Amino acid sequence: MKVVLIKDVPKLGRRGQVVSVADGYARNYLFPKGFALEATPANVRQFEGEQEAARRRTVREVTLAEAAASRLDGLSLTVMAKAGEEGRLFGSVTAKDIASGIKAVLGVDIDRRKIELDDPIKSVGAHRVTIRLSARITREIIVKVEGQEVERPHPTA
Repeated sequence: MKVVLIKDVPKLGRRGQVVSVADGYARNYLFPKGFALEATPANVRQFEGEQEAARRRTVREVTLAEAAASRLDGLSLTVMAKAGEEGRLFGSVTAKDIASGIKAVLGVDIDRRKIELDDPIKSVGAHRVTIRLSARITREIIVKVEGQEVERPHPTA
């Protein structure tokens, strides 16, 4: 029986390939697990259409990522946060804060999940932050965290 693989199957083939397999293997393993469809002309056409749409989507995403990367080159973003006397922040600067800062400065929407922070920034100063725009496109920006003075109530005696 000929089947179109929907997912990569070890020792059989890659996604999108049309392969010949035993009828029982197809009916009892590949079809129930969602690894393959029967290779009818309609299924093959449908799968090829989906692959073409995925290719176009990938090209569009790479184009948008390259445009965003060119705007991010050399960016130095300043973020204000409440800090104590020793430069420790009362809260932290997160990927969400950085994404909203980029949106405010450049007008570019960056998904917070694309901003790579090992830990939230908790101190005043300059920090290097990597932004992964696509699988192959990354940019590094400088995030300068500046502390705002926090007014403390004066004790009355």
